[in-house]
Amino acid sequence: MPQLEVDGAKLTYDDEGPREGGGVPLVFVHGWTADRHRWDHQTAHFAQRRRVVRLDLRGHGESTGAGVRRVEDLAGDVLALLDHLEIGRFVVVGHSMGGMIAQTLALSHPGRVERMVLVNSIGKMAYSRGRALLMAASTLVPFKLFVAANIKRAFAPGHPREEIRAHVRASAGTPREVVMTLYGAMRAFDVLDRAGAIQAPTLIVHGYHDVQLPLSQMLRLAKELPDAVVRVVDAGHELPVEKPAELTTALDRFLACRS
Repeated sequence: MPQLEVDGAKLTYDDEGPREGGGVPLVFVHGWTADRHRWDHQTAHFAQRRRVVRLDLRGHGESTGAGVRRVEDLAGDVLALLDHLEIGRFVVVGHSMGGMIAQTLALSHPGRVERMVLVNSIGKMAYSRGRALLMAASTLVPFKLFVAANIKRAFAPGHPREEIRAHVRASAGTPREVVMTLYGAMRAFDVLDRAGAIQAPTLIVHGYHDVQLPLSQMLRLAKELPDAVVRVVDAGHELPVEKPAELTTALDRFLACRS
């Protein structure tokens, strides 16, 4: 896989699909402790007719690096990759923390973000009592057990156990420093008072059973965005892998709509 060195990190990425004729490129950004393969279904579908870029954020998947303290730093990595690939305007699709990165890009570079898709994401981090207890326990239990608990509760009830175990194993490879530092970055994230400045047409797709970032928190953001459509799916927080076909269909319809 190709890699790009950015501020001490090596970012692994995929750049697929035709360079011309399919519209502006799609840029997929994964969430906390995940990797670019969260988007396998969408990449296989869209890369048949348009350019698709996805990356492992620093410290995740096959990318190296750590030390970032803010969501803005991760957005800077994404922008550095797009500059390297000579991509000007793009559609950004972000899941969870990736949606926070997407909002940051839409606010800081409005001329480049043509459209935005937020999947199970919010505009301000607010933790439930259960999540707060889980994070407090992170210093008392083995790190892999802490990661496993986070991933297991991210799926809606009834999701196949073997699939959940596979995602637990993949997430457990994220270094502890990266996991905990980016937890702090997400906890500090808050763009609610600026969301009204985002002019890019936005699709919000959210899992009804999401206990990580509950539906009510997403709606706080949705009402602030001037041009947003909301789709609620019978899924948990890991919607891209729980209901991949439904997400792909929602993206297809959104991209087909004229502004």
